Amino acid sequence: MKFSVGIDWATQAHAVCILDQTGRLQWQGAVPHTADGLAALLARLRRIRRRGPLRVALERPSGLLVDTLVAAGLEVVPIHPNALKASRPRYSAAGGKSDPGDAFILADLLRTDGHRFPALRPPSDDTRALRALVRGRDALVAQRVALANQLRALLERFWPGAVAIFADVDSPIALAFLSRYPTPHSAARLGAKRLAQFLGQHSYCGRRPVPALLARLRSVPVSQVGEAEAEASGDVVRALVAVLSPLVAQLQQLSAALEAALPQHPDGPLLQSLPRSGAVNAAQILAELGDDRARFPTAEQFAAEAGLAPVTHASGQHHAVVFRWACNKRLRRAVTTFADNSRHASRWAALVYQRARTRGCRHQHAIRILARAWARILWRCWQDRAPYDVSRHRAAQALAAA
Repeated sequence: MKFSVGIDWATQAHAVCILDQTGRLQWQGAVPHTADGLAALLARLRRIRRRGPLRVALERPSGLLVDTLVAAGLEVVPIHPNALKASRPRYSAAGGKSDPGDAFILADLLRTDGHRFPALRPPSDDTRALRALVRGRDALVAQRVALANQLRALLERFWPGAVAIFADVDSPIALAFLSRYPTPHSAARLGAKRLAQFLGQHSYCGRRPVPALLARLRSVPVSQVGEAEAEASGDVVRALVAVLSPLVAQLQQLSAALEAALPQHPDGPLLQSLPRSGAVNAAQILAELGDDRARFPTAEQFAAEAGLAPVTHASGQHHAVVFRWACNKRLRRAVTTFADNSRHASRWAALVYQRARTRGCRHQHAIRILARAWARILWRCWQDRAPYDVSRHRAAQALAAA
């Protein structure tokens, strides 16, 4: 006899439901998210598995609970939350929701429609390590952007010159400048000689000469805030700089770790062969793409997962094509970023983008069209484990011969 298990995961306790192949309830309860609780769950599932094959359904494909189940040799089937949500009216017309009820629906969906949901295939350790680096770096980048925006908004209110002097307010030289001169009063006597000395101490790249930097600092409007408010704002600037400076340094170290880890991955050189992919962007694509070739049997499925294929609503005389919201948003961001960069290195990519713009598409839409075209090529290279070769790209060769 076959058994289906549904688990509605949570941070404190997981609701569990076990059904046999006829839909009869075998066990239902809650398991605490502790070492003893998970051990008891595994022991119960092993006892059930002695009586017949067993599959476990959850709403997520990763996490400590999923890793524990996979490590125990259990077959885990991730079911998208949208599929669970759409199935609730099938079991209750009142629209109620509960954790035990969701666990039951997951188990019953797996029992009746299990053939529609593929089992989870855990990625290799190399891919998991790369994914940890990529996602950790992306999260820190989001924090850096938020803090930099907060710092920029503060400076534009009481000292706009500090924003204008350097290109990026969160660059190392800009943070060093703000650490030394956090208020307009502290930079009141800053002249060409002192600025040149400061830039030399902090190894400024010399992109702009000292007079040009001073002109940027002095040409902006003068703030009218009072002295007390300026000093208080200076304290906030010091605090933001104290948080941003080590964050920027750690991001540089994570980027270096990514650049070192990518070539060690079996598919790393494949992604790096794409025009102007870059180490960080290639790692972002590979971390979400994974190494399970059976995950995307067709290029269309890969494009849908990446959010590059629109959704069609057709019924009778009604026909509409809309943006795809349900997708792997990290993968979409990574592939569209690559597509945007590729048009500066590939004549074919630039032509695809330009044709979309000529048809009236906005920049974002044109980039998605180009990313959709790249998705076919990327999928083919990934399936064949072959680096991108422009000599085998027929469209690019036809354009070169024209």
